[in-house]
Amino acid sequence: MPEPEAGPYSRLQGARIVLRDKLFEDAENDYRWRSDPELARLDAAIPLTMSFERYLKLFEDQMKYPTPGSHHYSIETLEGLFIGNCMYYDLDTVNREAELGIVIGDRDYWSDGYGYDAVTTLLDHMFNARNLKRVYLHTLEWNTRAQKSFSKSGFNPVKPVRRMAHDFLLMDVLREDWFATVEERLAARFKQ
Repeated sequence: MPEPEAGPYSRLQGARIVLRDKLFEDAENDYRWRSDPELARLDAAIPLTMSFERYLKLFEDQMKYPTPGSHHYSIETLEGLFIGNCMYYDLDTVNREAELGIVIGDRDYWSDGYGYDAVTTLLDHMFNARNLKRVYLHTLEWNTRAQKSFSKSGFNPVKPVRRMAHDFLLMDVLREDWFATVEERLAARFKQ
């Protein structure tokens, strides 16, 4: 039986990052990142155009009434700097699977192992505490940088998928594969 989330203040420790629950103070950076055309393009999204005040109201509502079957974490450096977001959603408790998403919004922390550490930290939690059998994601077909990082984290390509007028690559990691190679992946986190 899966363990429940750690309560109102979840905190998952990685080698270089901490995944913690979203805070009201995160709204300003989240808004800036979601309004950024390059970050939106990497997420196959349209940049936000609403006012910050309107976004803040939606952000508050999301914090008060989170979407069932999902958990949104802020990614912080060990020094406490908020650099991005990592989440799981579409949790299927019958098939024991969920989708994972990540964005490193602060470009100063791109290509330096922070995303890898966030993903492996969340996967470790999902397979151990949440007792999932499968975690999957969709990455844009042209985003080979993301695919390389996800592969390093244990994800394998499954098939191309067309969604929302974009071509994605469906990738997944299965519980048995995760545990078969978890030691080397977790050790790699500490070598970054």
